Amino acid sequence: MSGLRRSLEAYYGDPAREAAMDAFYARFVRPGDLVFDVGAHVGDRLGSFRRLGARVVAVEPQPLCVRALRALYGDDDQVAVVSAACGAREDRVRLHVNSANPTVSTASPHFVRAAAGAGGWADETWDAEIEVATTTLDRLIAAHGVPAFVKIDVEGFEDAVLAGLSRPLPALSFEFTTIARELAPRCLDRLTGLGFTGFSVALGDEMGLALPDWLPAAEVAAYLRALPHEANSGDVYCVSEERSRRPATP
Repeated sequence: MSGLRRSLEAYYGDPAREAAMDAFYARFVRPGDLVFDVGAHVGDRLGSFRRLGARVVAVEPQPLCVRALRALYGDDDQVAVVSAACGAREDRVRLHVNSANPTVSTASPHFVRAAAGAGGWADETWDAEIEVATTTLDRLIAAHGVPAFVKIDVEGFEDAVLAGLSRPLPALSFEFTTIARELAPRCLDRLTGLGFTGFSVALGDEMGLALPDWLPAAEVAAYLRALPHEANSGDVYCVSEERSRRPATP
């Protein structure tokens, strides 16, 4: 519970951060849109999507985080909380839980191995395992509709999530880390095959794109390969051909 409490304290109650987040996501999310928040954790992005007027499907496998999401948003009929991991198929998967820092709990054993001894990750411990159900993006689309935007933040399991998507969407984001560099190129290849054409990057928790325009996947892959280890993490933003004709920055 102490780890969850730290997350709630870190992600809620900062009006300046919330305003920056809303301004950033407004380029992807409009009132009335449907958004999937995959790896919702305690829902700070969910909160931004709701402030922007979107209907949100929040997907989260950790029981304590699901309890927090339902406590925060259970009275909001525009939020659906799905207690599951998202993956390549409907099944069950073993979730490696970091009790002290639940935001880096993961369904990827490779991610846990990659973190061992890595700079900036030495204090992280995955001290429990639980089995959770998995759903897919295709299944979520069948149940809830086609989203305008999908946020994927699942600590090294992003390629499995994208394997469960078989159609292009207007826009989505997926997290990358410098301890698992091989993952982002696989995700970019998958998304290019699905029809996404424009890509950019946000570093860390910055609410802004590091690249001035939408670029081809190969150029973004090269940019990510060149990042120093200390960059640690960030998100790749991906848009359809129609949206890639618009400027990446407002």
